[in-house]
Amino acid sequence: MNKIEMYKLLCEQIKSLTQGETDEVAKMANIAAVIHEAMGFWWTGFYRVKNGELILGPFQGPVACMHIPFGKGVCGTAWKQGETIVVPDVELFPGHIACSSESRSEIVVPVWNADGEISAVLDIDSRELATFDDVDKQFLEDIVKYL
Repeated sequence: MNKIEMYKLLCEQIKSLTQGETDEVAKMANIAAVIHEAMGFWWTGFYRVKNGELILGPFQGPVACMHIPFGKGVCGTAWKQGETIVVPDVELFPGHIACSSESRSEIVVPVWNADGEISAVLDIDSRELATFDDVDKQFLEDIVKYL
Protein backbone atom coordinates (compact mmCIF):
# COMPACT_ATOMS: atom_id res chain seq x y z
CA MET A 1 0.00 0.00 0.00
CA ASN A 2 1.44 3.40 -0.92
CA LYS A 3 1.42 6.46 1.34
CA ILE A 4 -1.72 8.00 -0.19
CA GLU A 5 -3.65 4.75 0.24
CA MET A 6 -2.41 4.48 3.85
CA TYR A 7 -3.57 8.00 4.63
CA LYS A 8 -6.97 7.42 3.02
CA LEU A 9 -7.43 4.37 5.24
CA LEU A 10 -6.23 6.36 8.28
CA CYS A 11 -8.76 9.09 7.57
CA GLU A 12 -11.59 6.56 7.50
CA GLN A 13 -10.40 4.95 10.74
CA ILE A 14 -10.03 8.30 12.49
CA LYS A 15 -13.42 9.50 11.26
CA SER A 16 -15.00 6.36 12.70
CA LEU A 17 -13.07 6.57 15.99
CA THR A 18 -13.87 10.22 16.63
CA GLN A 19 -17.48 10.27 15.44
CA GLY A 20 -19.72 11.30 18.31
CA GLU A 21 -16.83 11.83 20.75
CA THR A 22 -16.83 15.27 22.37
CA ASP A 23 -13.70 15.05 24.53
CA GLU A 24 -10.78 16.62 22.67
CA VAL A 25 -8.08 14.86 24.71
CA ALA A 26 -9.66 11.45 24.11
CA LYS A 27 -9.76 12.17 20.38
CA MET A 28 -6.14 13.35 20.41
CA ALA A 29 -5.06 10.16 22.19
CA ASN A 30 -6.65 7.88 19.61
CA ILE A 31 -5.58 9.98 16.64
CA ALA A 32 -1.96 9.91 17.83
CA ALA A 33 -2.13 6.16 18.40
CA VAL A 34 -3.67 5.40 15.01
CA ILE A 35 -1.17 7.54 13.07
CA HIS A 36 1.80 6.24 15.06
CA GLU A 37 0.86 2.59 14.70
CA ALA A 38 -0.04 2.75 11.01
CA MET A 39 2.83 4.93 9.80
CA GLY A 40 5.62 3.82 12.14
CA PHE A 41 6.85 7.30 12.99
CA TRP A 42 9.37 7.89 15.80
CA TRP A 43 7.12 10.25 17.79
CA THR A 44 3.51 11.23 17.20
CA GLY A 45 1.54 13.50 19.48
CA PHE A 46 -0.10 16.73 20.40
CA TYR A 47 0.89 19.82 22.29
CA ARG A 48 -2.06 21.81 23.65
CA VAL A 49 -2.17 25.58 24.01
CA LYS A 50 -2.51 26.40 27.71
CA ASN A 51 -1.58 29.57 29.59
CA GLY A 52 0.37 31.05 26.70
CA GLU A 53 2.56 28.03 25.96
CA LEU A 54 2.35 24.57 24.41
CA ILE A 55 1.88 21.82 26.98
CA LEU A 56 2.53 18.16 26.19
CA GLY A 57 -0.67 16.29 25.39
CA PRO A 58 -1.47 12.74 24.28
CA PHE A 59 1.38 11.10 22.38
CA GLN A 60 3.02 7.86 21.28
CA GLY A 61 6.79 7.40 21.45
CA PRO A 62 9.62 8.20 23.85
CA VAL A 63 9.43 10.87 26.54
CA ALA A 64 9.12 14.42 25.24
CA CYS A 65 9.52 18.06 26.16
CA MET A 66 6.63 19.12 28.39
CA HIS A 67 6.60 22.90 27.77
CA ILE A 68 7.31 24.78 24.54
CA PRO A 69 7.18 28.60 24.42
CA PHE A 70 5.27 30.50 21.73
CA GLY A 71 7.47 30.93 18.67
CA LYS A 72 10.18 28.51 19.86
CA GLY A 73 11.23 25.33 18.07
CA VAL A 74 9.23 23.84 15.21
CA CYS A 75 6.06 23.48 17.31
CA GLY A 76 6.11 27.00 18.70
CA THR A 77 6.92 28.41 15.25
CA ALA A 78 4.00 26.56 13.61
CA TRP A 79 1.75 27.96 16.36
CA LYS A 80 3.09 31.49 15.84
CA GLN A 81 2.87 31.37 12.04
CA GLY A 82 -0.47 29.54 11.99
CA GLU A 83 0.65 27.11 9.33
CA THR A 84 2.03 23.62 8.87
CA ILE A 85 5.81 23.40 8.91
CA VAL A 86 7.71 20.56 7.22
CA VAL A 87 11.35 20.24 8.30
CA PRO A 88 13.47 17.83 6.23
CA ASP A 89 16.45 18.10 8.63
CA VAL A 90 15.82 19.34 12.16
CA GLU A 91 19.53 20.14 12.61
CA LEU A 92 19.11 22.92 10.04
CA PHE A 93 16.01 24.48 11.65
CA PRO A 94 16.97 27.65 13.59
CA GLY A 95 16.09 27.25 17.26
CA HIS A 96 15.13 23.58 17.00
CA ILE A 97 14.32 22.11 20.41
CA ALA A 98 15.97 18.71 20.62
CA CYS A 99 13.70 16.61 22.81
CA SER A 100 15.38 13.53 21.32
CA SER A 101 18.66 13.27 19.45
CA GLU A 102 17.10 10.51 17.34
CA SER A 103 14.62 12.87 15.68
CA ARG A 104 15.88 13.82 12.21
CA SER A 105 12.86 15.29 10.39
CA GLU A 106 9.56 16.72 11.58
CA ILE A 107 6.14 17.98 10.59
CA VAL A 108 3.96 20.19 12.80
CA VAL A 109 0.31 20.88 11.96
CA PRO A 110 -1.75 23.53 13.78
CA VAL A 111 -5.13 22.47 15.16
CA TRP A 112 -7.77 25.18 14.78
CA ASN A 113 -10.80 25.33 17.09
CA ALA A 114 -14.32 26.50 16.23
CA ASP A 115 -13.42 30.07 17.28
CA GLY A 116 -10.66 30.24 14.65
CA GLU A 117 -7.84 30.00 17.19
CA ILE A 118 -5.04 27.45 17.40
CA SER A 119 -5.82 25.14 20.31
CA ALA A 120 -3.04 22.60 19.75
CA VAL A 121 -0.45 21.33 17.31
CA LEU A 122 0.09 17.84 15.95
CA ASP A 123 3.82 17.08 16.05
CA ILE A 124 5.33 14.09 14.25
CA ASP A 125 9.02 13.20 14.23
CA SER A 126 10.93 10.67 12.15
CA ARG A 127 14.31 9.05 12.65
CA GLU A 128 14.95 9.50 8.91
CA LEU A 129 15.80 12.70 7.05
CA ALA A 130 13.20 14.20 4.68
CA THR A 131 10.39 11.84 5.71
CA PHE A 132 7.56 14.34 5.26
CA ASP A 133 6.23 15.94 2.09
CA ASP A 134 3.13 17.58 0.64
CA VAL A 135 1.19 14.30 0.86
CA ASP A 136 1.75 14.16 4.63
CA LYS A 137 0.90 17.85 4.93
CA GLN A 138 -2.38 17.49 3.03
CA PHE A 139 -3.63 14.42 4.86
CA LEU A 140 -2.50 15.47 8.34
CA GLU A 141 -4.20 18.85 7.88
CA ASP A 142 -7.38 16.92 7.01
CA ILE A 143 -6.96 14.57 9.98
CA VAL A 144 -6.69 17.35 12.59
CA LYS A 145 -10.07 18.65 11.41
CA TYR A 146 -11.62 15.65 13.21
CA LEU A 147 -10.77 17.43 16.47
